[in-house]
Amino acid sequence: MIEERFDAIVVGAGMAGNAAALTMAKRGMKVLQLERGEYAGSKNVQGAILYADMMEKLIPDFREEAPLERHLVEQRFWMMDDRSHLAMQYRSEDFNEERPNRYTIIRAQFDKWFSSKVREAGATVLCETTVTELARDDHGRVIGVRTDRRDGEIHADVVVLAEGVNGLLGTRAGLRARPEPDKVALAVKEMHFLPRETIEARFNLEGDEGLVIEAAGTISRGMTGMGFIYANKECISLGIGCLVADFQRSGETPYGLLDHFKRHPSVAPLIAGSEVKEYSAHLIPEGGYKAIPQLYGEGWVVAGDAAQLNNAVHREGSNLAMTSGRIAAETIFQVKSRGDRMTAKNLSLYKKMLDDSFVIKDLKKYKDLPTLMHTNSQNFFLTYPQLLSRAMQNFVRVDGTPKAEKEKMTLKSFVKARSWTGLFGDAFRFARAWR
Repeated sequence: MIEERFDAIVVGAGMAGNAAALTMAKRGMKVLQLERGEYAGSKNVQGAILYADMMEKLIPDFREEAPLERHLVEQRFWMMDDRSHLAMQYRSEDFNEERPNRYTIIRAQFDKWFSSKVREAGATVLCETTVTELARDDHGRVIGVRTDRRDGEIHADVVVLAEGVNGLLGTRAGLRARPEPDKVALAVKEMHFLPRETIEARFNLEGDEGLVIEAAGTISRGMTGMGFIYANKECISLGIGCLVADFQRSGETPYGLLDHFKRHPSVAPLIAGSEVKEYSAHLIPEGGYKAIPQLYGEGWVVAGDAAQLNNAVHREGSNLAMTSGRIAAETIFQVKSRGDRMTAKNLSLYKKMLDDSFVIKDLKKYKDLPTLMHTNSQNFFLTYPQLLSRAMQNFVRVDGTPKAEKEKMTLKSFVKARSWTGLFGDAFRFARAWR
C-alpha cells in the first residue's frame, strides 16, 4: 500500500475531474488524480464545445495556449425529414469579439493540455491506473481507493468521483444506481478531414470562425435523439445520438443511424471528398434533473457526467462538468480550511452551492422535458418533422393552386395526423415542460 496520504483523490481526468483537481491543487491541497487511460483524453476522440466563461474561472488566460479549434459565430438548428430540412439559424458579428464566448475543441487534445495544467498546479497525476473499488473504514466511511497497481490501496480525506456516466466505481460502491436505458444516450461520431479552405468555403467562414449545426427529425427514425455537425479547423465532427432504451426497442444500430445521417441530401455535400480518420462511441447522460443521484456522502462527492449533470435541451455538458468539479473542490477546501472532517453533513455544502448555481437551476427548469420527449418520440421526431416539411414545401412551391386551398390542405394534414385534441395536447404538454 502507498503510505503517502492525500487531502483528496480525484477519479477521472475529464472536464469535471480536471476542474476539481486543478482547483484544489491551486489552493495548496495535496491532490492525487487517477486516470485509467494512457493519458488524459486518450479514450476521448469527441469533438465538443468549450464554454469560455466556465474555463476562465479555472484558467483565466487559457486562450493563449489551449488547443482551441474555432470560435463559434453561428448556430444552426435543422428540423429534418428524409429529403429536406427546415432551418433556424443565428449568426452575429458580435461573436467575433476579442475574447470569444464559445469554441469547438478536440477533446483528446484539449484534455491532455488541461491535465498538464493540473500537474503544473502541483497535483500528482497517475494514468493507466484503474480504481477498482472505494476503501472504507469500519464505519463505512470512504477513506480512499483501491487500484489495480501492485501497491493497491491509497488513502485520502475525500474522494471526488468524476468517472463519467458509465463509471462503475460509484455503482459498485452502492453510491448511485446504474443509469437506466431511458436516461442515457449512446452517441456515435466520426471525424471527417478536409482542407481548411474547403471547410471555410462550405460553411461560409473566415479565419478561425466556426459554427455548429444541431439536427432533429426523421434522422433518428422515431427515436429520441439528435445529430450534430461541428466545423473545426481541418476536420468536421459529425455524429448522432439516441436513447439507449430506443436502440433496444427499435433494433436500430448506432452506425446504421450515422450512415443514414451522412447520406442525407443536406449533409452529404458538407462532407463530400472527406477522409474519415476517427470513429468513436460514448454514453451521454440525458435524464436531467430527475436523474441526479446523491451527490455527496461520508468522505465522497460526485461531479460531472457521473452525477448526470447534462443539459440535454441546450446540449451543454462540459460547462456543467467544469462548474460542478470546481464547486466540489471549493466545498472540500472550505471544509478543510475550517479543520472539519469530510463528513456527509459538512460536504452537503456542495449540493447547496450547486443548487445556487446555474447548473441545477437550468436542469430544474427542464425537469419534465426528457420524459416528454421519450414518451412522445414518434410524434416529435417523426410525425411533426414530416408535417412541417410538407407544409413548407406547400408554401414555397408555385403550381397554380390557390393559396387558400393550399392552407386548407396543410391544416387538414396536421389534423389527420394528430387530431385537434392531439395537436392542442402536444402544444400544452410541450409548453408546460419548457417552463
